[in-house]
Amino acid sequence: MSLDDIPADPPVRYAEQALLGALLLEPLRIKTLGSLGPEHFSVAMHGALFAAMTALTPPAPEVHAREPVWITNLLERARPHARGLTAPYLHTLADSCPEPSHAPAYAQMIVANRTRLTIRAAAERLIQAATDPVLPDPAAHVLHRTDAVAAVLDDLGGLFPSHPGSLPRTTLPPPPTRDIGVGSDAGGEEQLLLSTVAARPACLPEMMWLRPEDFAVPLHGVLYRCMASLAYRGDPIDAVTVLWEAQHHGLITSGATAKEVLDLLATPAGSPEHWGEQILQRSLLHHAHTTGLHIHAYTNDPANTPHQLITGSRRALADLGAIRARWRHATRPPAARQPRAQPAPASRAGPPAPRPATPAGSPRAFR
Repeated sequence: MSLDDIPADPPVRYAEQALLGALLLEPLRIKTLGSLGPEHFSVAMHGALFAAMTALTPPAPEVHAREPVWITNLLERARPHARGLTAPYLHTLADSCPEPSHAPAYAQMIVANRTRLTIRAAAERLIQAATDPVLPDPAAHVLHRTDAVAAVLDDLGGLFPSHPGSLPRTTLPPPPTRDIGVGSDAGGEEQLLLSTVAARPACLPEMMWLRPEDFAVPLHGVLYRCMASLAYRGDPIDAVTVLWEAQHHGLITSGATAKEVLDLLATPAGSPEHWGEQILQRSLLHHAHTTGLHIHAYTNDPANTPHQLITGSRRALADLGAIRARWRHATRPPAARQPRAQPAPASRAGPPAPRPATPAGSPRAFR
């Protein structure tokens, strides 16, 4: 590695130097820094020096002006925790401070940088949970990590005042690619669900929590939408009627053949609710992974203020809330599930006429 390959110091490094320099020049200003702590510093030596400053009693201004008591005491206390700390470096810090009275502003910059890193770490833990293939209960673990991100945002939200234009303008990465290769569990379970629902369509009203967009394979999602359309109209559902409906959805003309559709629906097995929960869980993990990547992207954009980071991250978590609610509905005990009442709209003329409730598997529920 050449000298040109060494990355430049980030702005927060200069903020730390300016703050420590201000406290070396005017020690009593440490009382104006609020909740700033050693853990907020990005450089370990700076954190150790600040810890020494908070542990010692600042000298009176007249004593500080004529004797190097403050410098001597700081070196003695901080050196065991920062071996590279020297008296010349303290002079460098003092020279790095443009104005000691600006110490609270420098402290706020340091807290803002720590806020960015804290949110990034929470997002990374969410991403790890969403992509860990060996967790015994991945959905529960991901939801726990989601709650942890929300708690971090709540804790940090009160540190920074809101202001106009608070949404980040970061270009977000595309959603991660889902595993739909030959022999993948996702594709196989989706096919089993479609086959089983085609053979036993009475399960559809109890599976209103599943959406076509939950499917990893787009073809499977369209076929599930076809089944929902048939159920909404009260039409019979089997492999042939689904094939005919798929034709009206443009599936046959877009690459899939009639035989391929019939083959997909030819192997019913197991419980459709079980396959549906597996599909929904994968969709939940996929959305959590996407949410974590979006929050991580916000933290990687230095143009975002702390308030923009918090606001954008909360918006990302809110987008995850809908599928989280459907997961809870799908996995709650059967005794707790209540059928959803559908209001009967009034006719255009004459008194309102009673009409049957909209089937729970209607396409409206899948949009």
